[in-house]
Amino acid sequence: MNLVPFHTETFVSALSKKEVLGHLSRVTAEVNYLDKRTMGDSKLLFYGMVGQRGFSISKAIQKGDTFLPMLQGKVEETPRGSIIFLKYRLFPGAIFFLAFWSVILLAFSGYYFGVTAQYFYGGICLGLAIFNYFLALFFFHRQVKSSRGIFYNFISFQLKD
Repeated sequence: MNLVPFHTETFVSALSKKEVLGHLSRVTAEVNYLDKRTMGDSKLLFYGMVGQRGFSISKAIQKGDTFLPMLQGKVEETPRGSIIFLKYRLFPGAIFFLAFWSVILLAFSGYYFGVTAQYFYGGICLGLAIFNYFLALFFFHRQVKSSRGIFYNFISFQLKD
């Protein structure tokens, strides 16, 4: 498990670059999360954008999840298929709130340790900062595992067709 909410992997597919991006675009839709009418199609596996050079998608969900990873992929053509480069990372809003609360709790911890010499409260703030960060990492990696499973099943399902 990485100590940062970021994961990369590379794998080889027997599908060509055009086939991978074509199959992916059929099960991916651009959605507006504020408009429920754009969501809810049962055959959609991913929300995001698929282009000629790559894709930026996330698992299709029915309710919000702060730690849902964004999959940024690049597909390279090879003589016998393609190589898919994947990056899993948190959405910018989630990164902002994780960093915000980590900085706030560390600042309180520094204040209690350094200025007021109240080590008990400083320890509580430091413990909460560490707990908050590792809880975020746990949920992020759990969602990476789920998103990876859906992506792998999709690619292997397309190979069987």
